[in-house]
Amino acid sequence: MSTTAEKLAELRKKLEVAQEPAGEVGVAKRTRKGIPSARDRIGMLLDPGSFVEVGALVRNPGDPDALYGDGVVTGHGLVEGRPVAVFSHDQTVYGGSVGEMFGRKVAAIYEFAAKVGCPVVGINDSGGARVQEAVTSMAWYAELGRRQEPLSGMVPQISMMLGSCAGGAVYAPINTDVLVATESAYLFVTGPKVILEATGEDVSLEELGGAHSQAQYGNIHHVAKDEAAAFEWVRQYLSYFPSSCQEEGPVINPGLEPEITDSDRELDTIVPDADNAAYDMYDILLRIFDDGDFHEVGAAAGRNLITGFARVDGRAVGVVANQPMMYAGALDARTADKAAHFVRICDAFEIPLVFVVDTPGFLPGVEQERIGVIKRGGRFIASYVEASVPKVTVVIRKSYGGGYAVMGSKQLGADVNLAWPTARIAVMGAESAISLIGARQLAAAPEDQREQLRKQMIDFYNATMATPWVAAERGYVDAVIEPAATRLEIRRALHLLRDKKLIRNPRKHHLFPF
Repeated sequence: MSTTAEKLAELRKKLEVAQEPAGEVGVAKRTRKGIPSARDRIGMLLDPGSFVEVGALVRNPGDPDALYGDGVVTGHGLVEGRPVAVFSHDQTVYGGSVGEMFGRKVAAIYEFAAKVGCPVVGINDSGGARVQEAVTSMAWYAELGRRQEPLSGMVPQISMMLGSCAGGAVYAPINTDVLVATESAYLFVTGPKVILEATGEDVSLEELGGAHSQAQYGNIHHVAKDEAAAFEWVRQYLSYFPSSCQEEGPVINPGLEPEITDSDRELDTIVPDADNAAYDMYDILLRIFDDGDFHEVGAAAGRNLITGFARVDGRAVGVVANQPMMYAGALDARTADKAAHFVRICDAFEIPLVFVVDTPGFLPGVEQERIGVIKRGGRFIASYVEASVPKVTVVIRKSYGGGYAVMGSKQLGADVNLAWPTARIAVMGAESAISLIGARQLAAAPEDQREQLRKQMIDFYNATMATPWVAAERGYVDAVIEPAATRLEIRRALHLLRDKKLIRNPRKHHLFPF
């Protein structure tokens, strides 16, 4: 019969082995790849000393040679003092592939997050399914997909892609709220070799699944320079969210700068006098929210629309803004998908929406029609209408056609609509409008007078129709404000809307355009 001291010694030995299940071989593998251990990665995410590991001694009970951990490290800890559940693939154990015990560990962490009501961060660096476990591996991939769904919209779910992830190792992450990758990460359903054998198509690894490529496709929401930067981005992202949909998010530094500042006054001269002159929307966003704070999401996919998080009087808001520096701020199929996804995230976690508008409408063209701009634009509209959170719109300059409707119009459900004196709200821009409604008059004029007449008609249209005054007179805009007052007006609006409640008709769910 062993003594307590011997049992303690046995425990310590097992826990020591579990720290490096693959031993020196595993350490050498990591060294060759130049990557941190699964536990070191978790340490980069969580507050120092807060990690509590769960399942360190789990292994396949049917295999005497099975390694502890089964390819994944799971547990929970704190980020800025708030609880977070986490799992991290261990590349040194079966390549981080999914087996039965791997699946059971991750499923248990999902259950923990659901019970506690805390975010889940998955640190992915996996070869996918474990070939040695055949259908059992695939069964647990499917099981984890089922376990993920109840968490969607209930707690924030974040996937970090830090290596080469294939097959099932990308399907689970894509169903989380956001994906963050390092520049050296790759993700794809099937690799270049398999594609070449199956289809004869020769494609490079970078083109197929490189982080920057996948970010442009809209599958990755942020590409970080390295792992340290990726973990810092995630920590900041979490600071804008409540721990679950049943809680309120953190309030950080409320009450700052209650009066108009010099930075606010710079907004009075930021929009160029010429309608076709561009300006950088970031220059406005950094002045109308707390402390110039803006955390962008999805920067690489559709640069003509900006989405991200900021704070108003210490509370998180989701921001959707046109970027005049790219396609004049026009909307398209890709930005419609980007906005729809972002709006739904904000609505799920009761984060108010602020739309900042300067758009000529939707980008025309055969290619846009081919890739489904109608359907994807419809998803954007449906997402905005469905959102029950406070919604504030600020029209900076152009708000034309379908762009007027979908970018937070009063008729689509915005609660407070503000406009600058520089706003141009109309069916279309002056040039297009005059070509349509003034065609006969221009054709009847002497040829040497047409250009002058056209200019006069454009000036008249801009002065009488493409203004904020018509919209204000009809109540489609609640107020025309001085640009310098924008930050404080948004603050007042959101304070007014803080207790907004919207009663929905009973139904299971609405249907997106598919």
